[in-house]
Amino acid sequence: MNALRLTIAGLAAALALSAGATDLAQVSVGKTSAAGPAAATVRYRTAQVDGVKMFYREAGPANGPVVLLLHGFPTSSHMFRNLIPTLADRYHVIAPDYPGFGQSDSPDRAKFAYTFGRFADLVDALLGQIGTRRYAMYVMDYGAPVGYRLALKHPERVSGLIIQNGNAYVEGLKEFWDPVKAYWADGSPTHREALAGLVKLETTIFQYTDGMQDLSHISPDNWVHDQALLDRPGNKEIQLDLFYDYRTNVPLYPQFQKFFRERKPPTLIVWGKNDKIFPESGAHPYLRDLPHAEIHILNTGHFALEDKLGEMAPLIRNFLDSKVASANAVARRSPEPTTSLTSLTEGSQP
Repeated sequence: MNALRLTIAGLAAALALSAGATDLAQVSVGKTSAAGPAAATVRYRTAQVDGVKMFYREAGPANGPVVLLLHGFPTSSHMFRNLIPTLADRYHVIAPDYPGFGQSDSPDRAKFAYTFGRFADLVDALLGQIGTRRYAMYVMDYGAPVGYRLALKHPERVSGLIIQNGNAYVEGLKEFWDPVKAYWADGSPTHREALAGLVKLETTIFQYTDGMQDLSHISPDNWVHDQALLDRPGNKEIQLDLFYDYRTNVPLYPQFQKFFRERKPPTLIVWGKNDKIFPESGAHPYLRDLPHAEIHILNTGHFALEDKLGEMAPLIRNFLDSKVASANAVARRSPEPTTSLTSLTEGSQP
C-alpha cells in the first residue's frame, strides 16, 4: 500500500506539471480495420472558457461528423482513450474534462459553483469556441445529465445518442443511491460526511472491477490515475458538492424524456448489466420514449469500455456510420433555429 501511495503521489505531481501547455502533446495511435491499419492522432488541448481552463482530447478530421464524449465519475476523458482511435479516422471526436476532473482547472468552491448546470454551460461554451454546431453524444454516468442538459439547451444540435450506464429515469436509482438520497433530503453535514467513502481508493477500485467478467482486461492504471486526482487538496469537497447537486437532475427527467419523444434522436444503448451504481433497471425505460433505439445489455460492469471495448467499438462505429454520419455531414454547418426546449442557466436550475 505504501508503494501504491508513492505511485499515486508521483503521478499527481506529473499530472500537475503536464497540464500547463495549450497543446500538451500529440500521440499517434494505430487503428486496424478491414482496409488495413490507419493512424489517429489524438491532440491534448486546453481552452479558457468563462475563466476556467478546460482540457479536452480531440482527434479526427476537422470537417468530420462530431462525436462528443462525456465522461462519468470519478474519471475524466481518460476513460475514452481506447475508444477514440476507433472512431477518429472518420469522426471529429471531442472529449472534455469537467472542472474538478482530469486536467481541467479545479476552481475554489467559494468562487465557483460545482453543479451539473454549470458543467453543461461550460461544455456548451467550449463547443462554441471549437465551432461545433452539431454532434452525436456518448453519455455515461455524470455525462448523462450533462449531455441531456446540453440537449435541452440546443435540441436541434443533437444528431444521435450513445447511452452507456447513464440515467434519465427514476427506475435507475436503486439501493446504491439510498445514502445519497439521505443527503439530498436534509443537506446535513452528517449525511454529507457519510458519502466520503465514495472518493476513497477502495471505492474507485470497486467501480472498475465489480461485475467485470475478466479482471485481466482491467488495467490498474485506471484507479491509480483517478485516485491521484481525487486525492488532490480540496477535491473531496468538490465531489461531495456534486453528489448533492445530482438531486437537481431528477426533476429534469420528465424534460429529458420529452426531448427523447419529440426529437427522436437515433439512439444506441450499450449497458453493463452488472453495474450496481447505474443498474440495468435504468436501461429499459429509455424504450418507452425511444422505441426504435438499438439496445445491447452486456455482461460487464460500470466502466464497460475497459472490459468490452472489442464488442462495444464495432456497435458504436456501425451505429454512427448507419444512423448519424450522412445526416450529420449535411446538417452540421446549416443555419440553426434559436428555439430550445428549456432554458437552463445557473439562475433557473430547480
